[in-house]
Amino acid sequence: MAASCSSSISLRPDRIGLRDRALGVSSDSETFRSISFSSHLHNLPFKSLEKRGHVHSLRMSAVVRADISEQMQIDISLSPRVNSVKPSKTVAITDQATALVQAGVPVIRLAAGEPDFDTPSVIAEAGMNAIREGYTRYTPNAGTLELRSAICHKLKEENGLTYTPDQILVSNGAKQCILQAALAVCSPGDEVIIPAPFWVSYPEIARLSDAKPVILPTLLSENFLLDPKLLESKLNEKSRLLILCSPSNPTGSVYPKKLLEKIANIVAKHPRLLVLSDEIYEHIIYAPATHTSFASLPGMWERTLTVNGFSKAFAMTGWRLGYLAGPKHFVAACGKIQSQFTSGASSISQKAGVAALGMGYAGGEAGTTMVKAFRERRDFLVKSFKELKGVKISEPQGAFYLFLDFSSYYGSEAEGFGLIKDSESLCRYLLDKGQVALVPGDAFGDDSCIRISYAASLPTLQGAMERIKEAMVLLRPAVPV
Repeated sequence: MAASCSSSISLRPDRIGLRDRALGVSSDSETFRSISFSSHLHNLPFKSLEKRGHVHSLRMSAVVRADISEQMQIDISLSPRVNSVKPSKTVAITDQATALVQAGVPVIRLAAGEPDFDTPSVIAEAGMNAIREGYTRYTPNAGTLELRSAICHKLKEENGLTYTPDQILVSNGAKQCILQAALAVCSPGDEVIIPAPFWVSYPEIARLSDAKPVILPTLLSENFLLDPKLLESKLNEKSRLLILCSPSNPTGSVYPKKLLEKIANIVAKHPRLLVLSDEIYEHIIYAPATHTSFASLPGMWERTLTVNGFSKAFAMTGWRLGYLAGPKHFVAACGKIQSQFTSGASSISQKAGVAALGMGYAGGEAGTTMVKAFRERRDFLVKSFKELKGVKISEPQGAFYLFLDFSSYYGSEAEGFGLIKDSESLCRYLLDKGQVALVPGDAFGDDSCIRISYAASLPTLQGAMERIKEAMVLLRPAVPV
């Protein structure tokens, strides 16, 4: 046993008694402090104290009169990497709305991007069977061969992409795949090109990777799609990663194949530039729009990291299962990071993932039912917001979000609330007056808009729309419309 130990001790004035005063220790309450110290047990004068009747048992406490300058100061600084990262507003607003609901406030929560459908029964049953059959141990770091083979089959049949299992990495959700990809390929000083509006995590993932996010704005009038000429003008030798998301969160925009081909031609001119194609919403898409995987374009397989997962198309958000597909060199690097980070994904979720991919193209009948419901909800909201003066809309072709331009209302005064000056104050107003939780557009890189998720039942959306209209009627657009 070591002869010394460190203790942190909180001292209370009422614990100081006659024995302490006999030892010459002051009982002035203003002098008591919490201290850290190293006590060498073998140096304590136990015998002399016992003879004087001052110690009957070992007491790990001390009282010290000391100036602040004599106290040991603890370094509470954080890593510059962490300090550079902003917390997710989507998560913050969702948590706030949940807390209000738990407190009895009837808030309608339309902030989170989570399907309101239950996981299809065939998938849930596969997960439960995995538990019953004792399939609850670690899997290979990259994922089970069974699931990676199923992913290869899916990518071949649905996306026209050919991969082998060693070119697939299964992770705890698509977000982990994106972070690991950025960490694997970015060096300090590199640039990550991100079209705006963007998913809130993209710039922060770039910063966590010691790279610089370079934001390229898009226009509502162009359906929030990246202008190839703007992209070409911003690329340089530091450009390392271009992130594309189609269908898009937060706009629901879908990149047509011809536009992707133009982008691919530009990418091909820059040997260092890789593309991360986030395709998590690929099957939540509304005809006549169609999905094109960027890696399927000529010359792009070698430089594309395709990210997908099970959360959206299969209503499996809580199962935490995503995957990365790409050239073996890059996928192996991501796997190395994962081996020291989380290790493999849940064995139970992976069995469920195999069942999901066995349901047929785009999730089979269950997937079709979900997309049909999402389209019905989209159509209702688009029609309803078109009736609201001053709101500009780009009709989404995929995902389950509306990204609405409310900037004509900025500058309005709300009685009992104050000035509506930006997307954040508008969302706070709608939460306060309408009890509807939405996400401000500045979280996605466009302060003129707000995002509404229609991953909620039609009756819920109808109720939310009534509340929003009632709240907005109290405002008058500050800008003539």
